[in-house]
Amino acid sequence: MSAATSGVILCLAYIIGLLSTAFTWGGYAVLALGVGAAAVLPRLWRKGPKSWLWLAAGFVGLLASLYFQARVPHPAANDISQNDRALQQVVTVRGKVESMPRLTRNQRVQFWLKATQLDEVVGSDRPMDIGKEVTGKLYVTVPLLQGTALYPDQAIAVTGTLYKPEPAANPGGFDFKAYLAQEGAFAGLKGRQVSFADEETASQWGWWTIRQRIIRSQTRWLGVPEGPFISAMVLGSQTVNLYLSPQIRDMFARVGLAHALAASGFQVSLILGIVLTLTRRLSARTQFGSGVLALAFFLGLAGPQAPVLRAAIMGFGALIALVAQRKMKPVNSLLITATLLLLFYPLWIRDLSFQLSFLATLGLLVTVPALMKGLDWLPPLFASVIAIPIAASLWTLPLQLYAFKVISPYSILVNVISTILVTIISIGGFISAIAALVWPLAGSALAWLLYYPAHWLILLVEFFGKLPGNSVAVGAISTVQLIALYGLICLVWLVRWLHRRWWLAGIVAIALVVIPVWQAKATLFRVTVLATAREPVMLIQENGQVALINSGDANTARFVVLPFLQQEGINKIDWAVSTEAKATNSQQTANSGWATILDRLPIATFYDNPSSKANSSNQPSILSAVQASQGIYQTLATGQTVQIGSTTLKLINAELPVLQFQIKEQSWLLLGSVQPDQQNALATKGGLPKSLVLWWSGQRLTPNLLKVLQPGVAIASSNSVDSQTATQLRKAKAQVYSAERDGAIQWTPSGGFETTLESTENEASLF
Repeated sequence: MSAATSGVILCLAYIIGLLSTAFTWGGYAVLALGVGAAAVLPRLWRKGPKSWLWLAAGFVGLLASLYFQARVPHPAANDISQNDRALQQVVTVRGKVESMPRLTRNQRVQFWLKATQLDEVVGSDRPMDIGKEVTGKLYVTVPLLQGTALYPDQAIAVTGTLYKPEPAANPGGFDFKAYLAQEGAFAGLKGRQVSFADEETASQWGWWTIRQRIIRSQTRWLGVPEGPFISAMVLGSQTVNLYLSPQIRDMFARVGLAHALAASGFQVSLILGIVLTLTRRLSARTQFGSGVLALAFFLGLAGPQAPVLRAAIMGFGALIALVAQRKMKPVNSLLITATLLLLFYPLWIRDLSFQLSFLATLGLLVTVPALMKGLDWLPPLFASVIAIPIAASLWTLPLQLYAFKVISPYSILVNVISTILVTIISIGGFISAIAALVWPLAGSALAWLLYYPAHWLILLVEFFGKLPGNSVAVGAISTVQLIALYGLICLVWLVRWLHRRWWLAGIVAIALVVIPVWQAKATLFRVTVLATAREPVMLIQENGQVALINSGDANTARFVVLPFLQQEGINKIDWAVSTEAKATNSQQTANSGWATILDRLPIATFYDNPSSKANSSNQPSILSAVQASQGIYQTLATGQTVQIGSTTLKLINAELPVLQFQIKEQSWLLLGSVQPDQQNALATKGGLPKSLVLWWSGQRLTPNLLKVLQPGVAIASSNSVDSQTATQLRKAKAQVYSAERDGAIQWTPSGGFETTLESTENEASLF
């Protein structure tokens, strides 16, 4: 048994041990596998590894899981997140900027701050010590004009509101708390004002100054978005986030071209190729030194991101092989690189960019040669243009399905078509960047020559991004399904019998994903009340058909409704109902949320509230958008009954609004924002059904109305519940749910009501 084989087994055991931390007893499971392999495999595979190696691999996997747990960040005793008295108060935090600022979708600037001092709390009944020393990492957002001049290691003071992050309140939603914890942060700061601690720090030098020089030079004559776009393709979007719009990043991600904006192996290969070409007449040592300097320089510019480090280490290995005149084994090099990085920072095993980078590289190493053989009837250049995106997509697709729940049908086609443009922009961008360091005006002139390639690439992505079916939701897949999919891919790679029967594995893989999703949809009946801050939003799923009641505003639709629909594998809404009543022109109508949804999904039948007159200029666009997708647009009349599947819907009052649902054997009542006098008028007028489930905004309800409705279950869609109403409901022995405490509330005929968030408080403590 060679030392190389032993090293491969131990490296794999370490990586598998880190991956096993996704399960509670994962490390011990790896140890058990090692013990089992030591007992069985030597008898079946006599020329294979000895028993001691399998035992060692099991212990390495266990130690890896323990090492991961030891490196998981936890807040220290003096961490800024531990100052409960300062939460939701206006504070001033001093510290140093830890990252380049980036632009958020809300047009605010975000950066990481290493906190050192908590100066003051404004408005607290119990003033805390001035100048209290603290530690910890803060997720900070500030207004656009306050954050554009920030750079790493800059000492600043930020005044704003301190808060703790919340977990995902809705299925499929973004888990902000888990994201910050992974980054080693446990609190956020919504900043209002930034002040600089030292005026002299503005003249300090750093890698950021070189980045700024390149970005400004390339943007000078190109403008926006082409200038920052080219800079992102050269340096990676992480270093150009302040200038590159989120819309561009989202558009490229939607069609499967996000890797074009990420610093990774392509840039490293390009740099080494240029350096080795320029130094080909020099000695091997000179080539090695030049290559190392170029890699170090690029690493400094792009920053220590996991994909960049992976590419740089593999490039360094290739340079060593060049000097030693030895042939490098790429797969072994990739495995060693992954192990070294994970020894340095094991938490990268949970980083999606790290995972995708290594899987894509593995796909290029092991699958491209086989695809090239199958495409040998094409010229080598065209064959490689087709083989590379197919190989990378094949190995990353299961993980993308697991993480994003969507697939981009045009991904491979877009990658093939855009290869020439991406190559031209990347090479030209590097030449422009080098020129910008010497003479910014020359860098601007060279970047100007790339305007049309950059503009054409953006137009190409926009075109495919607007095509029907540009992204198809497949629904959430389980960890077991993910492991099974990669098991199939590895079998095709390792077993020769399957090399020409890859289609068989493809059929099995599709069945592994499609059949469970189809079966779940075909038998599912579920009502989901999503946790939203303002307008109530409900989704009814019945045997593959979907009804959406309200959409919320644009942000609610984008960050709450659409992620939930993606998780459920929903690509079409059969019925949509908007209950938004008339409002003042200053108020934001829910129809903006409908526009966001209609931009992604078709709606078969849209029912609108006839009294919805807010922003009436937006109504024609909704009408045309529904009709453009072959949908039907109708208005609800007061007293009209509509059948959506087995659910009956009746609009009782359009102005308030009041909407009745008959869902299976349950009677639901949606009550809009109704003033107390209007509530009493409703109660006196009669005609309201006794509601088993009351769904309302959480505002105060009059005793007269509650006496008429007599709800057994009350769901407050807002973040607050009126205390008097809560007391009356408790006395009536009604079960009360709140979006703030419970997150999304789901009901099924067999399971009853379930909540997304598990509350550790009793009901009385909420009120």
